[in-house]
Amino acid sequence: MIKEVLSEAESRMRKTVEVMEADLRAIRTGRASPALLDRVMVEYYGAMTPLNQLAVISAPEPQLITVRPYDPGSLGDIQKGILKSELGLTPASDGRIIRLPIPRLTEERRRDLAKLVRQRVEEGKVALRNIRRETLDDLRDFEKEKMISEDDFYDARDKTQDLINDYSKRMDEIGERKQQDILEG
Repeated sequence: MIKEVLSEAESRMRKTVEVMEADLRAIRTGRASPALLDRVMVEYYGAMTPLNQLAVISAPEPQLITVRPYDPGSLGDIQKGILKSELGLTPASDGRIIRLPIPRLTEERRRDLAKLVRQRVEEGKVALRNIRRETLDDLRDFEKEKMISEDDFYDARDKTQDLINDYSKRMDEIGERKQQDILEG
């Protein structure tokens, strides 16, 4: 019973780290990366569709992303979707392919993005703490219902804290790497 609760908590923590990592990939670093466009949605035949399902996205140069639509008729919709995104990129099209020049980041913008990374990491840690609280609540309920002993509860509580420490450390490491990318980029 304790193993299931701890296993579920670890699974949720792992997923939280993955979500935060994906979220950080969408923050631009000054270098072209197809991952920048992962969250761009395009209205295509009346339905919001992820850009990566409508086109081939590549970064042939360090300061350029190219978007080659599968359907040339969707070129205008893709351009609108990119403009509506919060990336601040201006698409240029030649009728077949969209080019997105990635401007160099100013020092002030780099600091703002690094601050955003720290904020996202902190949000991830809050999510981890919420998982810990819910896990401990479940364990406390088991103890009250005499399904586990008091010693089992304290042992499981310590294991939960170890999980939190491990995943929190991973988040810090991911955040540090992203901040370095932004500040060095």
